[in-house]
Amino acid sequence: MKKVAILVSGGGSNMLTLCSSMMDDHPARPVLVLSNDPSAKGLKYAAARGLSVASVDHRKFGKDRAAFEAELVKHLESVEPDIICLAGFMRVLTAGFVERYAGRMLNIHPSLLPKYKGLNTHARALEAGDAEAGCSVHVVTPELDDGPILGQARVTIEPGETASSLAAKVLKQEHRLYPAVLRRFAEGEQGVLELT
Repeated sequence: MKKVAILVSGGGSNMLTLCSSMMDDHPARPVLVLSNDPSAKGLKYAAARGLSVASVDHRKFGKDRAAFEAELVKHLESVEPDIICLAGFMRVLTAGFVERYAGRMLNIHPSLLPKYKGLNTHARALEAGDAEAGCSVHVVTPELDDGPILGQARVTIEPGETASSLAAKVLKQEHRLYPAVLRRFAEGEQGVLELT
């Protein structure tokens, strides 16, 4: 059974779908939900489900990212995760942290990578006049939103679409895609999963 740690910064909707998917006949189990924000709603939701939770307030470390990450590592090493899932974790991780968990850390990003790395992905897709948008799950590497893609899900951009309406459509696909990719990753499957 693979052990999964999930890192969140906010409400944790992707974390909840991942945890719900890891029930019954699944090759992995959640062992920790960890946040950079002690007040993150995702921690409360995870604790209510009986999951182990922890937080490291990044604000206490100022610009000392290495010290912040050292505290994250302490929590992670206490559960020895096989896989780490970033699920709305809004901190950029250093190369040293990423390399420590090389090949074991996944992220979900709200665009069809390699398009629109970083923030404001939905507005950028609309401004570009794209016909479709979506989300991607990728292996985390030191370059932002740049690792090998493991899965993508697409949505059509309708006339009159707004950034918020597009975000809501894409989020529904995130909740389908991330659990499916995690299962395949935990089982050792190769290739890119495409959902429509």
